[in-house]
Amino acid sequence: MKVGIFMGSKSDLDTVSAAFGIFDEFGIEYEYNILSAHRTPSQVISKITELEQKGAKLFIGAAGMAAHLSGVIAAHTHKPVLGIPLDGGTMGGMDSLLSTVQMPKGIPVATFAIGKSGAINAAIFAVQILASSDQDLANKFNDYRSKMTQDVVEINNSK
Repeated sequence: MKVGIFMGSKSDLDTVSAAFGIFDEFGIEYEYNILSAHRTPSQVISKITELEQKGAKLFIGAAGMAAHLSGVIAAHTHKPVLGIPLDGGTMGGMDSLLSTVQMPKGIPVATFAIGKSGAINAAIFAVQILASSDQDLANKFNDYRSKMTQDVVEINNSK
């Protein structure tokens, strides 16, 4: 198991599941859990420990509104934490973005765009992190990026 994914609510699953396809494409093992920083804090901490024992290399936290989930994860692990702010409140996700990105010095959370684009980019960034110590994964990632480039070139050549 390489990636532990936390969501604050079942309603977050639709957005965060966009990351699952990236992990599946690269053959990266992941486990997701729906746990709240505020409603189930002790379960979050227990799950972090459990996932680290299973070999988690990094964590992703996705939450809306107050969005403290990624910060709670970062406070309880020394592994990289990637934060996905979600649109769940009256501020269109800006409250989540600020809650996720404004971490105190020494407890970083790499923060991505609000919503589905952020989920996809967090997954791609996780692949990049894991590929830094896995040559086969690095090769797959290079092929992935080359295909992205080729897709754009083909669009322009078909005009």
